[in-house]
Amino acid sequence: MPAQWTGELIGDIHNAGLKIRDVAEEAKLNPKYVSQLLHGKAVSQKAESKLRDALDRLVSRMGEDADGSPNS
Repeated sequence: MPAQWTGELIGDIHNAGLKIRDVAEEAKLNPKYVSQLLHGKAVSQKAESKLRDALDRLVSRMGEDADGSPNS
């Protein structure tokens, strides 16, 4: 069974209007590996923070792009 954080992260990715592939690329991870992590087929102690950080960076950039100024 996947860890609870995986479902939360998938929901956050969806709510941000992004794809898992986008977050995987930002985290510099193979999208197939990230899929395995999110479906409980692989386990990593560092994956949650690495993927969460990548999502946060993408969302921050989206905010900057929307109005041309930093999102604070």
